[in-house]
Amino acid sequence: MKITDLKVAVIGQNPVVRIKTDEGIEGLGQAENAKQDLKWHFLYYKDLILGMDPTDVERVMLKIRRLGSFKPWGSAVSAIEMALWDVAGKAAGVPVYKLLGGKVRDRVLTYNGSIRRSMSDSQPEDYAEEMRWMKARPEGFSIIKQGIAFHGSMVREVPGYFYGELDSSGRHPNRGLITERGMKHTIACIEAMKDVLGDEVGLALDCGPGFTVKDALKLAKAVEHLNIMWLEDMITGDYNPYVLADLYREVTPYTTTPIHTGEQIYLRQNYMDLIEKRAVDIVGPDLADVGGLAELKWIAEYADLHGIMIAPHGTGDGLIGLAAQVHVAATLPANYIGFEYPTGNPSWWYDIVDGLPDPIVKDSFIDVWDTPGLGVTLNREATTPHLRPEDADFFD
Repeated sequence: MKITDLKVAVIGQNPVVRIKTDEGIEGLGQAENAKQDLKWHFLYYKDLILGMDPTDVERVMLKIRRLGSFKPWGSAVSAIEMALWDVAGKAAGVPVYKLLGGKVRDRVLTYNGSIRRSMSDSQPEDYAEEMRWMKARPEGFSIIKQGIAFHGSMVREVPGYFYGELDSSGRHPNRGLITERGMKHTIACIEAMKDVLGDEVGLALDCGPGFTVKDALKLAKAVEHLNIMWLEDMITGDYNPYVLADLYREVTPYTTTPIHTGEQIYLRQNYMDLIEKRAVDIVGPDLADVGGLAELKWIAEYADLHGIMIAPHGTGDGLIGLAAQVHVAATLPANYIGFEYPTGNPSWWYDIVDGLPDPIVKDSFIDVWDTPGLGVTLNREATTPHLRPEDADFFD
């Protein structure tokens, strides 16, 4: 079998990869919606993989893996890897999890970090109301993640939140020392959320990046009594091209609140410092950024050897990315907590993808399906009207 073409289309908000072969077997991969302007980067790898056997996934990846980089530049490599596994599974007639070593669980836990309403960060009551709405959702999520501090509008809506000049350009650019008023507001909002969730639903917090080391430790210690699931990306994280494990080491050993980071990191090699120094309690690679399914599995196993948990990132990875998350999560060791639930955006994505269970999530779990490959396909008739004019040849 040989790869004959690599097609890329931005469908809705997500770049979607389609690998074609000379035997008619095709594979799909998907990148996060924030990567919609990077189609050219996906096609950069096309000439390097044409003519190769897609079922030799690692051999193909050796050609392109070293050419990616930290978020967002690992998304193309990751989506291609996803599509290769889809082809390999279909060719073998088995679900992808079989090719990754087989499943150790029949259902996988997922948590809510993406289903939310537009809300103000101005008052703790706003956070409390949002938690009531999330807690009542039919998916029955057992963990909810909410953005606070530098990860959201709090930094803009609370006057004098931090000592620094406000930058509202997006991609979480703000960084600095939080004022006493800002820290009190942050803690009050967290307490309001926990008052609603109690011990029935775990609360995880997406915090930055942007915290100073001292503020990170101050917040972590201030909420120890609330049993927060984790504080994510306080010092580095989203769209930072570096890790700074030594700075996290100044926080993690000195608090009982779990510390989490890793969604921006590309490849296993860039996790070594974080894991070997036990700089965090939980790592959160995104398979659509880290290099793919096999890369995430390697990181999970290495983290497990060091007593570190894993809660993979997934916001914006879409429904093909959701399928990939289910397959790899089924194979991970016991340090697996749950992955962040990706959704279809816009909502018509649910009309163009075939193969997902209905409902997808039951009591915060997703049953692992057994169809070959990733087990999901794009309905050509339903998808075609949503293709942009420049992507009209996607199914050719």
